[in-house]
Formats: sequence, structure tokens, C-alpha cells
Amino acid sequence: MGLLVEGTWEDRWYDTKASEGRFIREESQFRQQIQADGPFKPEAGRYHLYVSLACPWAHRTMIMRAFKGLQDAIDLSVVHPDMLSQGWQFFGPTLDSSAPVGDDLANRQYLHQLYTSVQANYSGRVTVPVLFDRQTGQIVNNESSEILRIFNQGFDGTGLANEQHDYYPEPLRQAIDEVNELVYHQVNNGVYKAGFATSQQVYEQEVQSLFAALDQLEQRLTGQEWLVGNQLTEADIRLFTTLVRFDAVYHGHFKCNWRTLASYANLQSFVERFYALPGVAATTDMVHIKRHYYFSHQQINGSQVVPWGPQLPWYQQSLVQIA
Repeated sequence: MGLLVEGTWEDRWYDTKASEGRFIREESQFRQQIQADGPFKPEAGRYHLYVSLACPWAHRTMIMRAFKGLQDAIDLSVVHPDMLSQGWQFFGPTLDSSAPVGDDLANRQYLHQLYTSVQANYSGRVTVPVLFDRQTGQIVNNESSEILRIFNQGFDGTGLANEQHDYYPEPLRQAIDEVNELVYHQVNNGVYKAGFATSQQVYEQEVQSLFAALDQLEQRLTGQEWLVGNQLTEADIRLFTTLVRFDAVYHGHFKCNWRTLASYANLQSFVERFYALPGVAATTDMVHIKRHYYFSHQQINGSQVVPWGPQLPWYQQSLVQIA
């Protein structure tokens, strides 16, 4: 997995010894905004998004980009799902996927080379998504929750974005934030806290917390299609990208196997309903998702064998199209 230390790459897995077997996610370091009155102004063709199709954090920014119709204004590069001794890389074996991989801006081999091109002495994890400004050569933001908000409103009023829908409307913000808090800590990050735990006690605490949250969300969706105000918001985007990976990856690979997602009627219907929305299937690549987790996490899956299943009747691989 690795990280940069003063600009030098080190192949280092997450250290859970100091936290008694508990996985602790590092904070993102690049936190600028795109604003008409700021140094990063909303302009077509200026910004480039680096993503992994396997990563749920990157996936949610791709979905918001599609919902807001920003594909022509913000182009993207896709890393290969294999994340090995040099971290995220732009090359790898050809897979049964229609998605092209590579760094379309500078033809780099590794994502950490982008980070050090911006900050030579950067220290920290090298993560996706990355919103990059090709005009200044700077990383604007690498925090997915903030890139969601940037895409939702940062290009409104420019003629570049679809402004028919606001996914973080003012009247619902408090309720959205409350749902996001639950979903982030116990579901989005919860699957990682269970999967990367290195003590039995910590694992059991985290997996029980995860399923308590899923039980709560299942109840919340009784009689309604969406999480907040019964309308589509960013809260739904943030939940979907974890749930769509649940049965294929987290259930087995991360030992989140108390129940399958399919055993939750409302959550399963939510995933199928969300997946059917325009633009979502084109961002969802189960080949990349399964390959990344099972092949890259050798500390968890030493054989690197990628499972054949599960069969997901609603999923259509042929629809994946990255533009």
C-alpha cells in the first residue's frame, strides 16, 4: 500500500500496532475549493480528476461528476486496480474491462509521482480521488467529500453544469450531515475498520458497529426511496458506493459476513434503484473492484486469487464507459 515520507516512496502497510489493532484513516491534506472569487476558478478544461474505479471514495466523485453533467468540463485519468509495492499505478495486466487506464496528462507510471510533482517533500498516503489544476500544476483537493461539494455547486452559474438538481440543498443540510456522520464512521469507513483490524476484539467491535448501522439504515428506508427528505441527495451517493461493493468484496474479503446485503430488502432495493439512475452504471466496474481488493491486499489475501462471484443480476458490465 505504501506512503511518501519527505518525498520518498516507502512500501508500508497500515501500522495498527500503535492503535491496538485498530485501523485509523489519515486526513486528506489538499483542501482547496473551486470558486469564482478564489485562485481556482470554475473553468472548462482546467481541471483533471484522477480516480480508481475500484475505490468507493473516488467512485462517489465520478457519480457526482456525471449527475452534474461535468464530463466535458472535467476530464479524468484512471489508475489500474493493482496497487502493489509502488502504490496506485497507471499500468498493469489487461483485464476483462472496457475501462482504459493511464495518466492522460503526463504519462506517469505511479500516482505518487503526481504528488511529488506538486510537493517534492510530501509526506503521507497517496490516495484517490485527486482533483488537479493543469493551469497551475497544483492539487486542488484530494478529499472526496469536499470534491462532491465542489462538483455539486462549484460550477453552477457557469453554463458548464447541470443545475436542475442540488444534491446538498439548504433545507436538508442538517439532516444530510447527520446521515453522513453515521454512514461515514460505521459504513464507509466501517468496512475498512473491520477488514483491516488485527485483533479479534477490535474486529468484533467494528463489525458489530457496521451491522448495527446497516440495520438502522434498513429501517430508515422503510417506505421511502432515498435517505433524506425522500429525494436524491449526496447522502445516497455516499452510501451507494460502499453498498455496491458489499457482497462482492466486503462480505468475504473484509470478513463483514454476518449478513449479505441481499438479506436487507430495503438496502438491496436501494442499490438496484440507484444503479439504474442515468450515469451510474457507466461508473461502476466490478472487474476493477474485485481485482483491486483481492489482488492488492496481500496481507489479507496472500494467494491473490480473485473470486468468480457473486452473481449480481442487476449489474451490467457492458455498460461501463469512462469518458
